[in-house]
Amino acid sequence: MKYTSEIIIELPRKDVINKLDSAENMKHWQKGLVKYETLSKDPRAVGTQMKLEYQLGKRNMVLTETILKIDFPNEFHATYDTKGMHNIQKNYFHEIDAQTTKWVSESEFQFGSFMMKAMGFLMPGAFKKQSMTYLNDFKGFAEKGTSLIDS
Repeated sequence: MKYTSEIIIELPRKDVINKLDSAENMKHWQKGLVKYETLSKDPRAVGTQMKLEYQLGKRNMVLTETILKIDFPNEFHATYDTKGMHNIQKNYFHEIDAQTTKWVSESEFQFGSFMMKAMGFLMPGAFKKQSMTYLNDFKGFAEKGTSLIDS
């Protein structure tokens, strides 16, 4: 399953990237993030991995992020793997003007288990909605300082 999500952020691209390129900031805009751990020495190199642990209701999910390409301020590509699912994320950051950035996120989900394949087939809107939730939550954090920790 492939789709593209995008959002306009009312901040200069360098400010967007500074906020996005901070693992410590993730807790403010990634709902359910409990813990992260860098598994590689250089956190900004191709091949670097990070373990991300989420608590989503009663469900615990652990993802491994692997950086495929890091070319800030233009783009950032990574994969996210968990049992039964491989997600490829390609993120592009376009400078609309001096104060406005457009974030375009291309998502590709590859499902390994029958259950995940069924979810992807029956509920593609849920994946798209979750992607937009992350983009909107980041926008709120970046523009207004809104943190999910406070909610």
